[in-house]
Amino acid sequence: MSAPDSPIKVAFVGYGYTHRTFHLPAILLCPEFIVHAFVQRKEFPIDKRTGLPGPSCVDDYPNAKRYASMEAMLKDDEVELVVVVVAGESHAELCIQALEAGKNVIVEKPFCMSSAEADKVLAAAEKSGKLLSVFQSRRYDSCFRTVNKIVKSGVLGTITSAQIRYDLNNAAWARTSTDPGYTPGQGIMFGIGSHSIDQALELFGLPSHITGFYRALRGIESKTDDTFMIVMRYDHTHPELQVIVGTELVSVLPRQLRYFVRGREGSYVKFGEDPQEEQRSNGMKLGDERLGVEEEDRWGLLSTKTKVNENQVLEKELWGGDVWTGKVESETGSGADYYRDLAKALRGKGPLVVDPKQSRDGLRIMELARESYDTDRTLEFD
Repeated sequence: MSAPDSPIKVAFVGYGYTHRTFHLPAILLCPEFIVHAFVQRKEFPIDKRTGLPGPSCVDDYPNAKRYASMEAMLKDDEVELVVVVVAGESHAELCIQALEAGKNVIVEKPFCMSSAEADKVLAAAEKSGKLLSVFQSRRYDSCFRTVNKIVKSGVLGTITSAQIRYDLNNAAWARTSTDPGYTPGQGIMFGIGSHSIDQALELFGLPSHITGFYRALRGIESKTDDTFMIVMRYDHTHPELQVIVGTELVSVLPRQLRYFVRGREGSYVKFGEDPQEEQRSNGMKLGDERLGVEEEDRWGLLSTKTKVNENQVLEKELWGGDVWTGKVESETGSGADYYRDLAKALRGKGPLVVDPKQSRDGLRIMELARESYDTDRTLEFD
C-alpha cells in the first residue's frame, strides 16, 4: 500500500484522443499523481484512417512504462489507479479485471453499455474494496458549476422546470454512424447525453417517471439516435418539477442553449459551454490562470423578483411586475479538479464526488427513455 501522502501512480488503458485531450491535461496539473504506465499494444502504431504513424505513448511519455496487454500492466504492483479509456463495449470487462487485480479504477463515460453491466462492475468494486468512479468531468465545467451554485443557493425559489441541453450545429463527428439498427450503448444519448443526465441527477436526484423521444437527423433512417429528449418527473420529491434533458443535432446558433432553469422566485438562462477545450485548441497552456475562465459576454442571465446580485438592474415586465435581471459571473471551470477530488478520496481526505451508483442510474434512465419511445408510454423509474 502506498504511503498516505505519496503520489498516486496511474496506468492508462489505451492512448487516444480522449486521453490526450481530457485526461492527461487534467492529471498533469495535479502533483498528487504520476503518469506511470500505458497499455498500448504497439510501440509505434499506425493510424488506420490515414496509414500514417499514430500517437505513441513511448514518444510522448518516454519516462512512463508501456505494456502491450492489460494482463501485463495489472501485474505491476506500483500501479495504484487504472484509468479505462477504450471503446464502451469493453468497459465492464476491463473494469472488473482491474478491480479483481486490486486496483482502483476510473472509467470513461458512458460507464457501461447497460445498467445490468454496471451492476456487475459495482458488485466487483464492493467485493474488492477498491475505489471506482466514472469520469463525469462535465460537473467541473464553468457553466455547470455556476448553475449548480445558483440552484442550490435557493435564489430561484421552488424550481418548476429545468432544461439541460447539449445541442450541436450539425457537428460532423455526430453524423458518422451509418448503422440503420441499434446496439445498446450507441448513439448521442449514451454519448454526450451521459453528461447532461448526470448533471440532472446531481441537481435534482432520481426522477419518478420518464418519457423519452429519439430521432436520427443525419440523413439516414436509423434506430441509433443523434437527437433525443428525455422528460423527467419527480412526483415523490419535487411534485412541481419537470426536467428536460436533450440534444438536437440540427441547431443553427452561434452559441447553444445549455441551461434554462425556472423557479417561483426567478429564472436563469445560459448559452455557450465551458471554454477550456476551445482555449486549449487556441494554444492556451496548462497552468494558465485564464484557463476555464469565461469572458463576460458568455455569462448567464439571472432574473429574480428581488435583487440578489450586484449586476442586476430593475426592469418592467408587462404581466407580472418588476424583475431584477443581470449577468452572473461564471465560476471557473477546471477538469483537473476531478482528479484533485479523486486524490482526496483515495487518500481518505474527502468524499468520492462522482458516485458510480449515480452513473448506473443514468444508464437506467437512458434505457427507460428508449423503451418509453419504442412503446409510446411514460415509464416509472425502477
